[in-house]
Amino acid sequence: MTSAPPEPSRTTGQRIAYGAAEPQFVDFYLPTEAERPVAVAVLIHGGYWRDRFDLSLMDLLVADALGRGMAVANVEYRRMGNGGGWPTTGRDVEEAMTLVREHWREWNGVVPFISVGHSVGGQLALLNSAAADAVVALAPVTDVSRTDDERLGEDAAVAFMGARAAELPSEYAAASPVRQLPLGRPVLVVHGDVDSRVPVDHSRGFVGMARAAGDVVEYREVPGLDHVTAIDPSASHWPAAAAWMAGQTTR
Repeated sequence: MTSAPPEPSRTTGQRIAYGAAEPQFVDFYLPTEAERPVAVAVLIHGGYWRDRFDLSLMDLLVADALGRGMAVANVEYRRMGNGGGWPTTGRDVEEAMTLVREHWREWNGVVPFISVGHSVGGQLALLNSAAADAVVALAPVTDVSRTDDERLGEDAAVAFMGARAAELPSEYAAASPVRQLPLGRPVLVVHGDVDSRVPVDHSRGFVGMARAAGDVVEYREVPGLDHVTAIDPSASHWPAAAAWMAGQTTR
């Protein structure tokens, strides 16, 4: 690894690459007043792995986390259309998490690193749970085989994986958090009961299996919450999610 990059500004982000491809970068932010943040929020956006969706989806959560005294690492990664697909996308997020830990290595073991992923960002956060101290999964994709079976996201899984689940069973298993249990980290799963992009039953099944495997999982099913509103910090579900994150800082 190269020498440590300069610390990010406390008013604007610092963009740091973890690879040579254009989408391989992390935007780092520090809260404006705290000498040391209460936590590091590592944000991983969704978009069914397609390149027309990027890390700007998480802008409202960046601002919210900073306002709560957290440092923020907003992760970008290669997606379908700009070099991504499985397993490239998963490796990108793994390398991004390594960069986050290295960049703020003086805080390792001092403040919690909490990954927050939405939709397929939830998938990627759960798959990389070992690199975080806790995980928040917002309307996550937890079973890529089921995503393929149900043709969700305009049949996104087959394009992401390169073939149907029946043709690549081991690859689909490796890409599915539900097949990687136990995760060994505290997890909060939040899902709305009217979500049409990732049906809520996916999270119900995942939570049951994770708990059966011994994981500590808190599950909040939110009436009337749709897929996109899951990343809106002004929505009714967010104060409780933020409180759970704050609770990880005292563990």
